[in-house]
Amino acid sequence: MAKNIKYLTKDFNAFKQQLIDYTKTYYPNNYNDFSPSSPGTMFIEMASYVGDVLSFYLDNQIQENFLQYARQDANVYSLAYMMGYKPKTTSVASTTLTFYQQVPAIQSASVWVPDFNYALKLSNNSEVSSTNNNSISFLVRDEVDFSFSSSLDPTEVSIYSVVDNRPQYFLLKKTRKATSGTINSAEFSFGSPIQFPTVEINNSNIIGILDCTDSEGNEWYEVDYLAQDVVFDSIKNTNTNDPNFSGDTDTPYLLKLKQADRRFATRLQNRSTLQLQFGSGVVSDNDETIVPNPDNVGMGLPFEQDKLTTAFSPSNFIFTDSYGIAPSNTTLTVNYLTGGGVSANVPANSLTRLNSGDLFFIQNNLDSTTSNTIFNSFQITNLEAADGGGPGDSLEEIRQNSISQYSSQLRTVTQEDYLVRALSLPSQFGSIAKAYAQSPLASSTSLTDENVGVVDLFCLAYNNQKQLQTPSTALKNNLKTYLSQYRMIGDTVNIKNGYIINIGVEFDIIVLPNYNSNEVITSCILSLQSFFNTDNWQINQPIILRDLYVNLDGVTGVQTVKDIRIINKAGTSLGYSEYGYDIKGATIDGVIYPSIDPSIFEVKYPDSDIKGRVVSF
Repeated sequence: MAKNIKYLTKDFNAFKQQLIDYTKTYYPNNYNDFSPSSPGTMFIEMASYVGDVLSFYLDNQIQENFLQYARQDANVYSLAYMMGYKPKTTSVASTTLTFYQQVPAIQSASVWVPDFNYALKLSNNSEVSSTNNNSISFLVRDEVDFSFSSSLDPTEVSIYSVVDNRPQYFLLKKTRKATSGTINSAEFSFGSPIQFPTVEINNSNIIGILDCTDSEGNEWYEVDYLAQDVVFDSIKNTNTNDPNFSGDTDTPYLLKLKQADRRFATRLQNRSTLQLQFGSGVVSDNDETIVPNPDNVGMGLPFEQDKLTTAFSPSNFIFTDSYGIAPSNTTLTVNYLTGGGVSANVPANSLTRLNSGDLFFIQNNLDSTTSNTIFNSFQITNLEAADGGGPGDSLEEIRQNSISQYSSQLRTVTQEDYLVRALSLPSQFGSIAKAYAQSPLASSTSLTDENVGVVDLFCLAYNNQKQLQTPSTALKNNLKTYLSQYRMIGDTVNIKNGYIINIGVEFDIIVLPNYNSNEVITSCILSLQSFFNTDNWQINQPIILRDLYVNLDGVTGVQTVKDIRIINKAGTSLGYSEYGYDIKGATIDGVIYPSIDPSIFEVKYPDSDIKGRVVSF
């Protein structure tokens, strides 16, 4: 006889009632005592208890499979990595450190200049802490070389002391970005090779891996996923490394792509455990030495079938079987960073102690007395308070960030994506000051197949005076290499120079009675200098004259703004851009529009190119 069984019951009371009804229906003559103290009720309640517990765990397991509903930390972290997001257990604070040292003055061609033979050098990955709280450290990733100066890394020189009307010592000043963090070290020994070995680092407030080397001196690279066999690498921009770009001083390092067979991926298991996973291959695997090459497409690797139906990555044609080398018969030394948090937001002028790092003279055979004086003159401070430190991602933030990450996947799809990615170029490879992305269709009258998927990226850089200039060939080459790892496979990116329109500003104002005219004019000039600060302007941004009038009207002592004139400044012999511009012809209804070709307005010399005068009614 077929028996009616219901599968919708989920809780204890429903299970109990269902079992009682089942017994009454199919065993009416065998058992009919359902009082609370009867043996039959005991067995029914025990079965209901088991059913309720199993139902709870079944619902819980299903719930933990979905990022929106998961509650256990380990599951939320695992699901976040599946969607391409890397959670953070802490947020680091950052600030700008200022480094000082004195150097003696020497005479060169009847001019007193700094003696850079006494220039100091501080090694990279140095730690600086507060004199009041030694437990909070800040890490300086880049070396500090007082003998080197460029547009991206200027060394400011000023007179420190004077004796007999001549300089005795000069003061050298350099700045570096610093982030809160302490360097920790862990060692892991490996014996015979095994596939996909994992090790774990247990610590609180883990920021990330700094570097990893084995006992043979080989460097291991961190990648986002083990199938990624190409990483970014940097080399010093010198004539020896690449004579083609050594003259470009705005790019201290050249960005290269490097195939890394020794690699690992990291994954947070919870707030205090970081797992490192390595590949499954050994050093003898020959598929790890293949350089990405279009000739490999469809051919496959040795002993493999062809790859004509494979979904290729936009950044690489190669698929390997080993996912990197598995470490064997070696010891890995992993340096990692911990720190951050709210306590890392230290006040200004508190980071003055050098905890670790090599500070030394670049030149040898220096005068010992002078060397001691110079060495003791080395000082560090943070002129600004550190900020940005926080507790890291909460579970809800991990959920929301993972959903956002899954939709973007770090790929550049829109023109805005290319703009943001260009501005994200790491500073050691050059700095893109301004960028503007557009389709060639914007200046074309007809739609052609050649323009589909083409993006024109117009870029500008800064010189050592923070004035706009066209980017060097080396900087554009670094940007090209950087974008190659993020662009869509069907896109073509044309990196071009933006156009600079240098301007001057002249204004006439009427001053209120009882106000000093010179002071009011000075305040107006300072206000316009702030208004035309290059940081506030982007490529293809127009000048709205009404905003200038409102700006000057807000200056204390100004009664009326009579007139404002924008004047084009051009001519390389005068230090301006080579491009002239018809300001009057480009002015429509009080708005000065930039040219059709992407351009930016710049007041290059604000101290001399912004002029004002006081007029009467």
